Amino acid sequence: MTKQEFSKMAARYRSELYSSVLPFWLDKSQDLEYGGYFTCLDRDGSVFDTDKFVWLQGREVWMFAMLYNKVEKNPKWLACARQGAEFLLKNGHDGNFDFYFSLNREGKPLVQPYNIFSNTFACMAFAQMAVATGEELWADAARKTFTRILERRSNPKGVWAKGYPGTRPMKDFALPMIICNMALEIEPIIDDKALLDKTIEEALHEVFDVFYQPSIGVMVENLAPDGSLLDCFEGRKVNPGHDLEALWFMMNLGLRLNRRDIIDKSMKIALDVIEYGWDKQYGGIFYFMDRLGHPTQELEWDQKLWWVHLEAAICMIKGYKLTGNQKALEWFLRLDDYLWTHFKDAEYPEWYGYLNRRGEVLLPLKGGKWKGCFHVPRGLYQISTILQEIADDK
Repeated sequence: MTKQEFSKMAARYRSELYSSVLPFWLDKSQDLEYGGYFTCLDRDGSVFDTDKFVWLQGREVWMFAMLYNKVEKNPKWLACARQGAEFLLKNGHDGNFDFYFSLNREGKPLVQPYNIFSNTFACMAFAQMAVATGEELWADAARKTFTRILERRSNPKGVWAKGYPGTRPMKDFALPMIICNMALEIEPIIDDKALLDKTIEEALHEVFDVFYQPSIGVMVENLAPDGSLLDCFEGRKVNPGHDLEALWFMMNLGLRLNRRDIIDKSMKIALDVIEYGWDKQYGGIFYFMDRLGHPTQELEWDQKLWWVHLEAAICMIKGYKLTGNQKALEWFLRLDDYLWTHFKDAEYPEWYGYLNRRGEVLLPLKGGKWKGCFHVPRGLYQISTILQEIADDK
């Protein structure tokens, strides 16, 4: 591809982000009466449920604060982030900086703080707010939340774990994966650099040396505490989207640590993962797979989800930029075509989230319990930025 082709493609992603997707969330999601954000938005942006899911609250705060910090000092973006952060800090946790899973519209807790990812996204949100405002309030909240995450790491769900203790203990891939990314997010406001470095090294070890299985070329979602494989539904589960998201986090850590070996290893694994997860019949990436080829317990295993394909696209274009691997560029172009022809809504802003295996719209919603102001705008931002950097380098 030429410099002009990369630049034109970058402009398309930029336009979609700033002219369509961000205005959608600014206009449709903010609850200006009680604070925070509505995320259950129908195709046209109308609110169909007013419950507030805490990790989506944190993600939207992070999104607008991050863009304020990195792109433009837009007062509307900061105001949006601030009101959400204030709602989150006031209502989102139990006083010990363990964050609930969901709240009602007014901010009263609905579901206990069983989900540690509510903590991780709150931590990232407060860290970006600290950078955006210079206010110690947010830095202090980020540090306290980070401390709780590290304290809960070995037993994330605590008293809310459903599994019977001792019979089949497991650890999951999602936590070290997200900690890798979170560590870079909060680095500007963490005083204990030795702790941060130790956290990064431990997460790298978990991803590459524990969860990655060279025999099949992918990471598994769950393992025994000693790192051995488990022959059960959870132990056989593979989530290609998680793998690919984690691998571009790994590439960022490779840049941060100035370690080319991490970048090259991430690229190699990413190419194996996308080949493994690609639906050869209908196109797109499977949501869940079984490493032994058995039926999965997730009935939605063959759905095509927005976040999976956006994270895969980030991974491939980032990998191409950092390594020059032509296969990565070929995969990115294939993903680019799939994204714009299947997830893009031609009539209304924002993108669909849920397709069936054939790539047809399964749910027309733009946001819900799991989809909020995060993967689409983050993907558009990341991809447009990387494409422009490639064009500029040429």
